[in-house]
Amino acid sequence: MQIQMNQAYKTLDPSVKEQLTAEKIQNEIERLNLDQPLIIRSVGFLKNALTLNLGRAQHMSADSGSRNVRQIIIERLPYTLLLMGTSQLLSFFSTLFIALALSRKYGSFWDKLVITMSPTSSVPGWFYGIFLILLFAAILKILPFGGVIDAPVPDDFLGRALSVLKHLILPAGSLFVSNFFISIYNWRTFFLIYSSEDYVDTAKAKGLTSREIERKYILRPTLPTIITSFALLLIGLWSGATILETVFNWPGLGRTIYKAINLYDTPVIVGTTIIYAYLLAVTVFTLDFIYALVDPRVKIGGGASK
Repeated sequence: MQIQMNQAYKTLDPSVKEQLTAEKIQNEIERLNLDQPLIIRSVGFLKNALTLNLGRAQHMSADSGSRNVRQIIIERLPYTLLLMGTSQLLSFFSTLFIALALSRKYGSFWDKLVITMSPTSSVPGWFYGIFLILLFAAILKILPFGGVIDAPVPDDFLGRALSVLKHLILPAGSLFVSNFFISIYNWRTFFLIYSSEDYVDTAKAKGLTSREIERKYILRPTLPTIITSFALLLIGLWSGATILETVFNWPGLGRTIYKAINLYDTPVIVGTTIIYAYLLAVTVFTLDFIYALVDPRVKIGGGASK
């Protein structure tokens, strides 16, 4: 295709054209190792994946001009971690403690309010983002929209930090609002299930305080599930929010993946998928050991207790 787009190519003799095309095809076959058996190529692909040799992008490039896929991902990763880490970690811990408080007040006004508002979480974060942009950026004009920092960039560190914080409020707030009520509802229901167990009623009959009951008989049995949710949340931090980052023009990995899909840049798409698979595999492997530490019912080795 590159040869055919060259204007000088059109003036060449047909036999020369065929020769140049054949040479180009042969070079690509050798470059991609298509002349080798599939098993050998598969071993090479696995080696590159394990060493994070993700190849070169076809169309995209980093701000430094490099087309190395690993460099593109590393360059965009901090922005995604900032956005997703701020919103998701704040959402996780705040909803967890609010849900625990609501589980003590089953049937109260606030409990019913959370149940009523939980369907609003079916709306994705980017949808809330559009309304927040219209309200705070377009109408009230109190928050900036687009990008990650003001232009020109402030000279002092405090000014840069405050500028990034202002640009972070709307996208992080959109993600926080979209998950807030459904997360509280899920955790609240989860705590209520354990609160209705017979051993909890026995603890109450013994005269234990509500704090002791929560710590020993509700939170402790639910700890493996909480740890699993937190671990999976950490994996999701780096993947980004594709549409939301595009709406807010946030230069993270989500927007990078969106651009790669539009440009059919396969190496970038495959590279991000490989890293996500690595993180998922390592997390699941690590969780098996953590479960054995936090839950005495889990035994390593599979031997049945006598």
